[in-house]
Amino acid sequence: MPMNKIRLRAIEPEDLELLYKIENDVRLWNVGTTNVPYSKYTLHDYIAHSADDIYTDKQLRMIVENMAGKAVGIVDLMNFSPQHLRAETGIVIMEAERRQGYATEALDALCDYACSVLHLHQLYGIVAKDNQAAMTLYEKAGFASQEVLKDWLFDGKKYTDAILMQRFL
Repeated sequence: MPMNKIRLRAIEPEDLELLYKIENDVRLWNVGTTNVPYSKYTLHDYIAHSADDIYTDKQLRMIVENMAGKAVGIVDLMNFSPQHLRAETGIVIMEAERRQGYATEALDALCDYACSVLHLHQLYGIVAKDNQAAMTLYEKAGFASQEVLKDWLFDGKKYTDAILMQRFL
């Protein structure tokens, strides 16, 4: 599938506001490991000191940019295991930019990058069982449902099952 809606690029200092909005969106906290707000100072320090090297940082973040040059989201490779050549994926597209095909192309581009540049063996994602949009996104990108992770995600009130999605590259 030709990609013509997005490109992935390194995080720049100009992306501080986007990163600040995403990291401090409490609606996203239940699907990640964050449960405290990040200051702009902390995020600026992260941008300034990230090696942009998955082997050094054990993670890699890239900005999803549309073809007009507007940053519309972020993709992540995290929990990188150099021994097993696998990483967990994450993707956030800003709410106003959703349903335009950006997530599909971004996940495909991330998989291509992980395979052709990083030479990873597998990627995985952990998706809330009731998040049908994310399940569909991962399935379209060639990920297969592997396991139900019981009570894996906690939103502060209740636990939710998650699905481990896996793709071999």
